Amino acid sequence: MKIKKRWLIIFLVPGVSLFIFMYAISLVTLVTTSFTEWRIGVSPTFIGLDHYIRMFQDPNFFTAFGNTIVWILLQCTLHVGIALAFALVIARKKRYCKFVRGVFMIPNIISSAAIGMLFLCILNPSFGPVNQFLRAVGLDCLAKNWFADSKTAFWAVTLTWLPFAAVNAALILAEMSSIDEDIYEAAAIDGASESQRMRYITLPLLRNIIGTCTILAGTGMLHKFDTIMMTTGGGPGNRTMSMPLMLYNAAMRDNNFGYGNAIGVVMMLTGLVLVFAVNRIYKVGEVK
Repeated sequence: MKIKKRWLIIFLVPGVSLFIFMYAISLVTLVTTSFTEWRIGVSPTFIGLDHYIRMFQDPNFFTAFGNTIVWILLQCTLHVGIALAFALVIARKKRYCKFVRGVFMIPNIISSAAIGMLFLCILNPSFGPVNQFLRAVGLDCLAKNWFADSKTAFWAVTLTWLPFAAVNAALILAEMSSIDEDIYEAAAIDGASESQRMRYITLPLLRNIIGTCTILAGTGMLHKFDTIMMTTGGGPGNRTMSMPLMLYNAAMRDNNFGYGNAIGVVMMLTGLVLVFAVNRIYKVGEVK
């Protein structure tokens, strides 16, 4: 036992050391520097809660925070819901499941910036196929610059993340393939209809993976930066401003790393609350 314990410690040391170096130290630095005035070329000076007071007095912060929360809710409900619906439909065609799972992983391979550029072309006011179609059917009044119009910019940006629902669908399909067919056969023998089998067998057994997809979709929204930066830059006005973009502007544009790290702390706390809430709702990790 002592030898096994010794080897266990030996194998744990590299991983624990990497975690401490990459995450723990960075986390401590993030929190401590959020209480300082820290700019390039100037040593950090302690200013207490000034950054947090400024943040909660800034209407732009509440705009960015509100947008981020709405996007998180959309990711956790709409995107995961679409993924679940796709998975349930495709699971009926078992012949194509493996192929579809591979195709659904493509958005995870392509960078968000590339997908953002794709939607910039699709929704381009001059040559984009959406506006060209509207003009072709006589709906010129509906053709517009989707990313520059304050009424449509938010939803246009939201649309750019829809392809990533396919990744969640692939994860759900993989989980569905692990469900024992004997369970369905026994239920069918007992007279359960297809809808009853889905409601009382499939969905309860997918609870863990749905919760995991919800966490991944929601927390993923907390680092969605490149797509917004490429398509709208947070505009028009602050209509599509998000917390990651606000953090970037504070640190890189305004050279105020202390304030940027304070925003980062709020983002981290938001993510922790989200993970805790989803775990409580779906009881992720509990034995089925």
